[in-house]
Order: sequence, then C-alpha cells, then structure tokens
Amino acid sequence: MKPDDLKQYFDMLPDLPGVYKYLDDTGTIIYVGKAKNLKKRVSSYFNKQQHENRKTAVLVKNIARIDFTVVDNEMDALLLENGLIKEFKPKYNINLKDDKSYPYIRVSNERFPKVYAMRNPVYDGSQYYGPYTSSTMMRIILDLIKQLYPIRNCNLQLSKKNIAEKKFTTCLEYQIGNCLGPCIGLQSEEEYTESIKQIKHLLTGHLAEVKKHLKEAMATASESMNYESAQLYKDKLVLVENYQHKSTIVSHTVGNLSVFTISSTEKTAFVNHLKVSNGIIVSTHNLELKKRLDESDTALLEYAIAELHNPQQYKELVVPFILDLELGDTIITVPKAGDKRKVLELSLKNALFFKKEKLNQYDKLDPQHRVDRLMKTMQADLKMKVEPVHIECFDNSNLQGTNAVSACVVFKNGKPAKSEYRIFNVKTVVGPDDFATMQEVLTRRYTRMLSEQSPLPQLVIIDGGKGQLSSAVEVFKKLGIYGKIALIGIAKRLEEIYYPGDSLPMYIDKKSETLKIIQQLRDEAHRFGITNHRKRRLSSTLKTELTQIPGVGIELSTKLLKHFKGISGIKQSDIETIAKVVGASKAKIIWNYFNPE
Repeated sequence: MKPDDLKQYFDMLPDLPGVYKYLDDTGTIIYVGKAKNLKKRVSSYFNKQQHENRKTAVLVKNIARIDFTVVDNEMDALLLENGLIKEFKPKYNINLKDDKSYPYIRVSNERFPKVYAMRNPVYDGSQYYGPYTSSTMMRIILDLIKQLYPIRNCNLQLSKKNIAEKKFTTCLEYQIGNCLGPCIGLQSEEEYTESIKQIKHLLTGHLAEVKKHLKEAMATASESMNYESAQLYKDKLVLVENYQHKSTIVSHTVGNLSVFTISSTEKTAFVNHLKVSNGIIVSTHNLELKKRLDESDTALLEYAIAELHNPQQYKELVVPFILDLELGDTIITVPKAGDKRKVLELSLKNALFFKKEKLNQYDKLDPQHRVDRLMKTMQADLKMKVEPVHIECFDNSNLQGTNAVSACVVFKNGKPAKSEYRIFNVKTVVGPDDFATMQEVLTRRYTRMLSEQSPLPQLVIIDGGKGQLSSAVEVFKKLGIYGKIALIGIAKRLEEIYYPGDSLPMYIDKKSETLKIIQQLRDEAHRFGITNHRKRRLSSTLKTELTQIPGVGIELSTKLLKHFKGISGIKQSDIETIAKVVGASKAKIIWNYFNPE
C-alpha cells in the first residue's frame, strides 16, 4: 500500500500513548516507535512534504502497514518499544551495540521470600533491584547478602501448616550454613522478615541501616556473653564497611538518583548511566547506540532510559536537558547547580571518556574511519556545505614592518601536507600593514591557483580578527571565488571564530576535535611563518663585509662570526687559523681579501 493510501487510517488511531509498528510489503517490522499521542505522531510522518533526512523519506516509502498498541502511560510505551526493538531488531531503529537483557536482583513475593538474579522481570508483586549492567558486581552483592543474612533458595511451599506438620527436612544448604532452616521451624518468620528488610536496605544503598542493625545485634550478643555470635556480627559489619569503601560517595544530601548523560557523533551516541543510592554511586554503565535515522540526542536518551532506568527503585531521574516524558511518579530533574549538577557532570565525564575510548578503537582498526568522522564533525561544527578535506591557513610575520613574510600551511584530511606549504615574501606593502599584506598574499596565492586550474581548498582560515577577514573577503570577491570557498577568521586570545558579515563570533566547544584542528593549523602557520621570517631577517642582518667576498655566503659568514666573535677577530687571524674553520681554499680567499698588500 502506498504511503498516501495509509492516510485513511489516521482517523482510526487514538489520541492515547502507545507504540506503533511500521511493516513493509512482506510483513516485516521495519520500525518501532513510541508516542505520547499515537494519532499525532504517526500522521506527522506522512504530512511532511520534505523529511529531515533521506533515511526517513526512504522509511516512509517502504511502509505498507501500520500496527499499534495502546498503553496506560508513556513509561509503559518506552518499555514496550524497547522490548519490541530487542525482539524484532527493525531495520530503521537504533542499534544497541551491547544488545542484551540486563539482570535484576529479585525479592520474590511469597512467604519467606527468596533473593536471586533474573533477567526478565515478571511483575507479580515481587520487588526488583537493578538492572545490573555488571554481572560481576551483582554477584558480589549476592555473595555479601549470603554472608550477612543467610536465606533459603529452595522452592518449598513454606506455609504455616506445612511447617507445623513437619513435611520437610533440612538440605545441604542448611548443613553448610547458607540457610537457617525456616522449613523446619528453626528460623521464625519474624527473624526471616527482619533479614529481608536488611537485605532491601543493602540493595537500595541504605548501608547505615544495615550497619546499625548489625551493631545492635553485636551489642545484644555481647551483653548476653554470647561472644561467638558477637564476633560473627562484627565480621559481618567489617564486610559491609569494606563494601561501602569501594563505593564512590557523592553527597549524602542527594538521595537516590538515576543519572543519564549523552555525547554523540553523526552516526553514534554514547550514554553514561549512574545509579546513586543515598549519596553513594552504586553502579555505572556505558551504552553505545548506532543511529539509523539521524535520531536526536533526546530520542536516544529516552531509549537509554527505557533500557536502564528502574522506576520502582529510583524515583528521581537526573538528565542534561528537558525531556518531554511522563514517567508516573518519577521526577525528572535538569540541575543547574549544586550536588546534583556535580553528579551530572561526573556522568558526562564518563560518557566522554567512553566516547574517546571507542572512537580511538575504531580509528586504530580503520584509519579512514577517523578521517571520515573528523570531516563530518568539522563540516557540522563550522556549518559548511561540504567537508573541509583541503584547508589552508594564512599568518603574517614581520618585525616593525621589516622583512615581512606570510605563511600558508595546508592540511588535507585533517593532517599537515608539508610539501604544499608556501612562504610569501611581501613585495608591495611598506611598513606594518597586516590588512594590505593579507590582501597581497591571498591575491597572489589564488590568482596562481586559478590560472593553473589547481583544486581550490574547501576552507580558508585567516589568523586574525574581523579586519584581516574583511581584507580576505575583498580579495575573494575580486577573484570571483567568494561563496565558493568557506572563509573564517580566528582571534588569537579567546579562540573566537568569525564569519564574513557576522559581527558576533562563534565559540566552538574547547574539547572538540574541530577546534583542535583549527588551533593546530593556526599554530603551524605561526611556526612556519616565524621560522622563515627569522631566516630572512638573519639574511638581511648578515649582509656584512664578509658576504661581499666572492664565494662566501650567509652560512659561511655565520660560522666565521660565531668562531671569531666579529670581523675584527677574522682580520687579526692568520691564514692557518682561518683554515681550521673553513678549509684551506676558502681561508686563502678570505685572508687575501683582508690583506691585499
């Protein structure tokens, strides 16, 4: 069915939250999405004359059928969307790189509850803690629980009647100390319930409550002169304190938080999730998401929240920007300052490290990957129409207007192309006039490139502020290349980027690769220009009496002056001494010049 024919079904769609599925003509699910309002969201795909990107347009053309499921709220829609994407792996949906179900710790809903790990929660009244993105950490917690509060792991129906009628006998778990025998009445329901209460405190990060309970039990045992039990409680208290020391304490005032941040490239997003319980970071996890339809950071973060957030355990969600989500009792916070802001910044720091680590891995495996990524990043950051594969940067060097030179450095694919560097000795400008110097150099450079039909750069960078940039604009207009080559200026102190015709500068993220490449270009142009300026200045200052001698150039003059400390030292030396420095033949010429008689 054609997309236009599908519009007749829009009236059937409800104004309710839910999940929609797009199927192709073979009946295969090609896209799954969630919506606060199904009718508005689905119809938006077909009411646009032009889509944000080509991939979305291709998706719409391939839709042959629409299915939908209504849910109670947006959080349910998020969870259902997440489950369907994992099950069907639609072609146009986000690709979760580490696609798996994360385990939870379950406290079962029954008399004498069990505590164990499971991956697919069944919401039957049981309580779930997690998800645990590290199975190792989850096992550490379960082992700690087993040592602190031994509980059963059997499937026996421990009703009052069954226990009273002595239907059960102890098993190996009781014999080795992993269970205290509630099945035969050796542990009362009250004692068992208290153990479960403390286990829940441990799972939610309320370690102070656990420590308080153990200290009280230790004191009671000691007062009763049951020193063996008191020592046992003391050992358990040490276990809890060691576990607490391994956790990162943020602030006891922030409470329980689920924190998410994101950093993305054109094709990939990197998400970090921190779980904070009573001011202690109890879990951290990184998630890599591959974009399929140029999804926004908002959409990607919502997907990650559905994947990792546990609304039963964490009632406050901390995120870097506003999300249009309704998550039941969950409070969504975008902190601007304070301890919650610090936690958010810590999460972002982890996301950036994860991003850098992953991109470095990809760059090592495929060097072209770095080039492609860098070019697309620079194109987006500098708002260019094409990728800046060929960049040229200009910098002027002079000393009080003398020996003026201008350097042109060339980068291709983000790397220096040193064989294409050029130095221009300024010919028409008298005195320190940076604007006129820039005009002369740019005119000479691009007049020649046009006459030789050499490929022009995609980006030209002028090391200087608005004045130098205006001079460059005049030259480009005269040569007819204005608008064909992107042109920017960079101010030296504040790293401000200026565009022609815009009085306000643009600031690029100081941690971005784009700014680092621009700084590298600017610094390389400055180094190359200064080096050649010094050579020229040295050449002019060394045009002394020595350089008037046939066969004696600047290099030899410099060598003689350094050794003899001046012209007078050379004049007073004999031919043998001079020969030790420059050789016999040159020594004879120099000695004869100063001793014509």
